[in-house]
Amino acid sequence: MKIKSIIIGAVVVVIAGCAQMMTVLQSTGSLPLTEEEVISGLKEALITGAGNAAARLAAENGYYGDATIKIPLPDEARVIIDNITRIPGGEKLVEDVILRINRAAEDAAREVAPIFASSVKQMTVRDAFSILRGADNAATDYLKGTTYQELYNLYRPKIQNSTEKKIVGNVSTKDSWVALTERWNTFAGSVAGKLAGFKPVSTDLDDFLTGRALNGVFVKLEIEELKIRKEVSARVTPLLQRVFGSLDNR
Repeated sequence: MKIKSIIIGAVVVVIAGCAQMMTVLQSTGSLPLTEEEVISGLKEALITGAGNAAARLAAENGYYGDATIKIPLPDEARVIIDNITRIPGGEKLVEDVILRINRAAEDAAREVAPIFASSVKQMTVRDAFSILRGADNAATDYLKGTTYQELYNLYRPKIQNSTEKKIVGNVSTKDSWVALTERWNTFAGSVAGKLAGFKPVSTDLDDFLTGRALNGVFVKLEIEELKIRKEVSARVTPLLQRVFGSLDNR
């Protein structure tokens, strides 16, 4: 009976020791990651990063106040800008147009996070491991590939509504753009224009502006992804710490 008690006691000690060792290994990331951990960790990271990026963009001056993603008018609008800014109040008029376009993008950004979340829910195990082992912007590339068209469809109507709003003399930014490009293209297509080597302008204003707005979304998302990959303090949950901690010594 005494020997049996000793054996039972030894087993309990061994089991307790194993449990403690498992806890230590898990906390240090020594145990291999399971498929469930990887996919759950990646989903958590993407939803967290997308939410942070969207919140920053949707804030007042999220686009307009950030020189790296502020949406300008196309280069072909330089003629309009140069001429309008010569008249009293013209410079302010141009800046008001740019402000309105950027405000439209900030408004659209409020609806970005749910689109990203929907894409994340469809992530496969293969997607998750590819992202985890991929480049520092692998998650951003994944979301760009799975959400771009939906985001485009969200942003474009808001941008278009902004460019079609009448500003001066019942003329909108879009009206001015069309008038400018049509006049230029007529000249570029003439004999003199062809001899001079001028090219017609085919830039779709709303498409250009929407593209620039979406570039801003993915620039900010990539910044959030890099934080989680590289900065321990950005891994705000134990799961993120374990999944992305596995990359620290890579």
